[in-house]
Amino acid sequence: MHPLLPALRKGLDGLGFALTDAQQGQLLAYMDLIGKWTKVYNLTAVRDANEMLTHHLLDSLAVIQPLRRVVQQLAQSGVDAQASGPSRLRLLDVGSGAGLPGIVIAITCPEIDVTCVDTVAKKAAFIQQVAATLRLPNLKGLHARVESLTQPYDVVCSRAFASLVDFTTWSKAALAPHGVWMAMKGKHPEQELAVLPPGAQVFHVEQLQVPGLDAERCIVWMRG
Repeated sequence: MHPLLPALRKGLDGLGFALTDAQQGQLLAYMDLIGKWTKVYNLTAVRDANEMLTHHLLDSLAVIQPLRRVVQQLAQSGVDAQASGPSRLRLLDVGSGAGLPGIVIAITCPEIDVTCVDTVAKKAAFIQQVAATLRLPNLKGLHARVESLTQPYDVVCSRAFASLVDFTTWSKAALAPHGVWMAMKGKHPEQELAVLPPGAQVFHVEQLQVPGLDAERCIVWMRG
């Protein structure tokens, strides 16, 4: 048994949702891959396995239930209804780094196609390696600047990437007309919210509780 499995299961209980044994195994294998690659490519400053579980894995897992709720709302509003039949929802993780939260979303929500974009080639290569190793057909790593992307995504997310102004400005061309931005933040970003341009409308700031993490976390949900 993986040494972090009991802590992961306790964290999932705290978040109030279940994953299959296979998904739990993929998440822990992903953590192991981060640890292995970080020795060479410096993917993350967090090196301790237990700290990585809390600060990275559970922190990212905390957005899954809110994301599922918003995805359901998008589906109900007819987003995935096309003449050719239902299409898969597309999510873009901007400045993904080691793949947080993109890879966690790809593992826990196999119905969502996840693209993780980063300007650092080695980080995009790591995403591709994870997709191949863990057999995640819905995950892709992309080496590019987000400003260059024009393919429409239903959800554009980021975690500790940039200010809300920069995040929304740089990724606006990649957001589908009906799409939503999901910005993961620490404390409630009052100053950032005050200077948002008219092209980004906040419709919800959602507080998160991350098991084992004594720090404030929230999601800023926005529309274009």
